Amino acid sequence: MLRFLKDWMLPIAMITGALNQSWISRLSFITPYLIFVMLLLTFCKISIKEIRFHPAHLRLLIIQLAGSIGVYFAILPFDPVAAQGAMLCMITPTATAAAVITGMLGGNVGFLTAYLLFCNVAVAIAAPVYFSLTGVNPEMPFLVSVFYICRKVFPLLILPLLLAHLINLLTPNVRRVMLAAPQLTFYLWAAALTIVTGVTVNKLVENRSEDYGTEIRLLVVSLVLCCLQFFWGRRIGRRYGDPVSAGQGLGQKNTILAIWMAQSYLNPLTALAPAGYILWQNIINSWQLYKFRAK
Repeated sequence: MLRFLKDWMLPIAMITGALNQSWISRLSFITPYLIFVMLLLTFCKISIKEIRFHPAHLRLLIIQLAGSIGVYFAILPFDPVAAQGAMLCMITPTATAAAVITGMLGGNVGFLTAYLLFCNVAVAIAAPVYFSLTGVNPEMPFLVSVFYICRKVFPLLILPLLLAHLINLLTPNVRRVMLAAPQLTFYLWAAALTIVTGVTVNKLVENRSEDYGTEIRLLVVSLVLCCLQFFWGRRIGRRYGDPVSAGQGLGQKNTILAIWMAQSYLNPLTALAPAGYILWQNIINSWQLYKFRAK
């Protein structure tokens, strides 16, 4: 039974959130805390001494940061909401679960873990500026808008890293207790996914938007960018002999964080893009695992 629940946790979490959206959406205030704890547990597994910068990391970061603003301005004249969704699908940092998938596919977990760290720091710096450029709060001056978003996003991504380093350095016994339950991050992720799905569905129900064209474009944009990022990542990694790790680093996103950012700083409808991305990246990962096991 437990094996069944674990294998089907993604659809169970999303269905539970969707069917109970009216009351689960009231738990949205918990989401940042769940993200914080998940990142803290992940960073506690990382030893700063083991972090090594790789030339491929820079290439991946350039694609992620330059690509996110590039797709935004490319799509903006046609559909501003889809443009925000596209930017979100690119700039969102690597998922903490990517290290697990990388290991299952025979990739370099150390490379992926280092990129997870660099990526979160880069996004914490870039995201406030990028979100301010979208003009979602036009009444707010640009620098004030940057500071406002930075005040919310930066602590969520950087404080877990600093706290994890202090725990590893000063209280190794606490670190051992925190890592004694290796599946805790997985269940926290499932809880967060249930909540953000409930919030997304609740907003769609309340808005009763009949702009189905925009919703379809958001799903198509997320599909295209998901496939392209896995492809670009693997292509870059192939130059260094490790396509799996680079592909996961660029392609597998922290969609829980992306949905929260969409609901907090962008048009709420853009949350549909990372919601679709959840489905696409899990289909790609399932196919990769099938191919790997078939060998």
